[in-house]
Amino acid sequence: MSFRVHSTIHVNDDMQSGYAYVLAEAAGKNFDPSFMPHFSPKEMLALGVFEGKYCNDCRREFPKDWFAKAKISPVADPSLNFFRIKSRQPLYVWQDKGWIRGPDPRGWFQWYCRYYLGRRLPDIDAWQIKRWRAFARHAGQIKAHCKRGDLKCRPRQRQALLQWAYDPFI
Repeated sequence: MSFRVHSTIHVNDDMQSGYAYVLAEAAGKNFDPSFMPHFSPKEMLALGVFEGKYCNDCRREFPKDWFAKAKISPVADPSLNFFRIKSRQPLYVWQDKGWIRGPDPRGWFQWYCRYYLGRRLPDIDAWQIKRWRAFARHAGQIKAHCKRGDLKCRPRQRQALLQWAYDPFI
């Protein structure tokens, strides 16, 4: 599959069929200036996020090298998370809270993967970036309550930061 600007990505997986999008930017380039993630999707997957259960059926949509070192499992396995703790809520919780919008039925990380590849949807992008920026409060709580480098302090918040592409190692 080609991941160059102007390429069309066709999606057919368990949660989405017949969806297609065009890459408007080069992968990892030209992000909104207020959106400065610390990790790429590839780095996040290699570090251990979402209990290894996130991209099982949608790997064909993304570059193969994203999965070379990814911690993936057919069942949710908290030991695959970097901080080795349970970190996910059922999808219905996200849907009930209105956190799933637009063409990304898996939520924020799916949006980020597609945004990173170069898809741009101004309204959805603005909404997701606003949500990402609001998540920074968790980094503030870690800084306020934990000694620098104490990764055992607030592991749930640290795992959540990692899953939102923030630096949890503060």
